[in-house]
Amino acid sequence: MIKDSSSDKGKEVKILAQHICSMSLFKAQRVIDQIRGRSFDETLMILELMPYQASYPILKLVYSAAANASHNMGLNETDSFISEAKVNRSTFVKKLRLRARGHSYPIKRPTCHITIVLKEKSKLFLDKSKI
Repeated sequence: MIKDSSSDKGKEVKILAQHICSMSLFKAQRVIDQIRGRSFDETLMILELMPYQASYPILKLVYSAAANASHNMGLNETDSFISEAKVNRSTFVKKLRLRARGHSYPIKRPTCHITIVLKEKSKLFLDKSKI
């Protein structure tokens, strides 16, 4: 989903990944807290070097958001930063593991929703950072 906010004098791209299997809310939250508010290049470097299994789906999501921003909105990837990143709890995937004597054991795998918003740095912010 792409949103153009004229009040902030910058464009932003919002991407949402729903029902991310193989990771719980807390595993994803640990990675998301490290990248919130950082630039795009710094985020890629952090996610590629993190030892957590949850960093790979988030890395793919950040790449997808940057590709959407450059293709649909014409934004430069190097001038963007992650303005908002959040993780919400989703449903549980329920399975049954068979046990002895015809019994079964329930397995509940948690899933999560991940939202990442890329925003373009304003010209004023870029000029201050070069000083």
